[in-house]
Amino acid sequence: QVQLVESGGGLVQPGESLRLSCAASVIRVSTYGMNWYRQAPGNEREWAAGISSGGSTKYADSVKGRFTISRDNTKNTVYLQMNSLKPEDTAVYYCNAWRSAGSQYWGQGTQVVVSS
Repeated sequence: QVQLVESGGGLVQPGESLRLSCAASVIRVSTYGMNWYRQAPGNEREWAAGISSGGSTKYADSVKGRFTISRDNTKNTVYLQMNSLKPEDTAVYYCNAWRSAGSQYWGQGTQVVVSS
């Protein structure tokens, strides 16, 4: 059974950093497009960052320049380094693995709260 397990969330102050991890089992993160989505209270889930199987990265405008997505193929893990966090980054962050509409998986989410 495919599992994506996120970790690394928590409570931080504005301007601080967090690194989220997404550990995958069964699938290889190097063969999927891996993404981070987030969902703030009362909002729809939105895409934040992605890394293709080829290694190219893309970011939503709201996080560009502050967040960095990466992966470690030996650990079969994807990361999201989040710097200069803002209160509006508060959300549940979800890891997503996508290959096709019929081959997509989600993690359970990890909470990030940015507050002073």
